[in-house]
Amino acid sequence: MSDPSQPSSSPVQHAIELTKSIIPPIHPGGRPFVFGAIGATLVVRLLSRKAGVLAGIFTAWLAWFFREPKRVTPQRPGIAVAPADGTVSHVIEAVPPAELGMGDAPMLRVSTFLSVFDVHVQRAPATGQVVRAVHKEGEFLSADLDKASEVNERNSLHIHTADGYDLAVVQIAGLVARRIFCQVGDGEKVTAGSTYGLIRFGSRVDLYVPKGSRVLVEAGQRTIGGETVLAELPEH
Repeated sequence: MSDPSQPSSSPVQHAIELTKSIIPPIHPGGRPFVFGAIGATLVVRLLSRKAGVLAGIFTAWLAWFFREPKRVTPQRPGIAVAPADGTVSHVIEAVPPAELGMGDAPMLRVSTFLSVFDVHVQRAPATGQVVRAVHKEGEFLSADLDKASEVNERNSLHIHTADGYDLAVVQIAGLVARRIFCQVGDGEKVTAGSTYGLIRFGSRVDLYVPKGSRVLVEAGQRTIGGETVLAELPEH
């Protein structure tokens, strides 16, 4: 039986809450595009009903593309979770981006390719503090190429985790993705699974973990940002 002391929610309120649980919010980096498309759709609708319908479909797709769904992040220590939704394209040893100043020693790099159908927000791989955040201009090669990590435009973060590990996570632009949005900077704290950025349209995200880590994914495997554990970090 329901508690009579607690006010019952109205059908309208229940419907609103249910809608919120089904339809994810839009990331702030995508809102200008969505709001602009809504305005354009209203104008086009006045000129042509058929064109207005097509513009409305495109606007709905934009809202879907810039979605920021809630995720449940594993909380156990000594792990690094996926910074993005997508498909693992490479698991290799590589030196982290030089602009981060993390030295020349190779780390394990897990690269995730994002198609236009994937969620495009990026999430912190672990709880910690951003030591350095650097944006570097570059080319716009296809993000699934291995050399895209070195030559494409990118935004790199060096994160010192609460467990004492040094990780690097890199947003990489691709053929279509030419706008990288990062909302954290030097000295800021991040929480594992929290959203820290967005790449607009098709891209790639690299995660660098210390050598000796146990990587739990392979090339071709799908990842869920903020939920899939990519690696168990080595004991200190």
